[in-house]
Amino acid sequence: MGSIFKVSLLAASMALVASCGQAKNEVKEAVMAAPTTELDKQSYSLGVSFGEYLKRALDENKKVDINLSSDVVMQGVRDALSGEKKLSEEDVKAVMQQLDKITREKLAAQAEIEAGKAIKVGEEFLAENAKKEGVTTTETGLQYAVMTQGEGAKPSAEDTVKVHYKGTLIDGTEFDSSYKRNEPAQFPLKGVIKGWTEGLQLMAVGSKFQFTIPADLAYGERATGKIAANSTLLFEVELLEIVKTAEQ
Repeated sequence: MGSIFKVSLLAASMALVASCGQAKNEVKEAVMAAPTTELDKQSYSLGVSFGEYLKRALDENKKVDINLSSDVVMQGVRDALSGEKKLSEEDVKAVMQQLDKITREKLAAQAEIEAGKAIKVGEEFLAENAKKEGVTTTETGLQYAVMTQGEGAKPSAEDTVKVHYKGTLIDGTEFDSSYKRNEPAQFPLKGVIKGWTEGLQLMAVGSKFQFTIPADLAYGERATGKIAANSTLLFEVELLEIVKTAEQ
């Protein structure tokens, strides 16, 4: 977070540098009027890009209750450009290092709280899901329900398979779908999350299962994309083929 903030300050500085050679009335007019020349459009777009980047950085700090003032931030940028800084280089460096430290600590604490909540919500969901008709829970905690029973062979952990699938969070948010890409996925079973490695071996080719995968059989404490740390995941998986590889 601190590094994002520092880059944003640099970006904002560069945006101001681009206009520092203009007179104040010219700058005011440029702000009020839409750019017309290609150079002005490029200059303006660069400024908007930097401004939006800075806004995102300030908003991210707000999420951990660090409410930095955009006015004071921009005053610091102007002072740096004019050479009239009110803090020494050493002071600025020390403050930025402290800001970075505080931000990281707050983010870590926030992540720990959210991870704890995710575990509890996942456990409650799994407990209720286990009561549903047709749901089987394995020794590892993986839950599955047969949607369509195929009659083909079952893969081993050493096999490569081709599948169609859809993945959602327990709140219904879809985070991935080979169906939407209109392209089946192919992968070795030993190269995916534990829940898939175990679950696909229960399926015969032609089957379609629904898996409910506890966090420790999914991504665990690692967040990825829309998937927060310690998330319980739901998948609908259709086993299309056991792929013959060069080694087989």
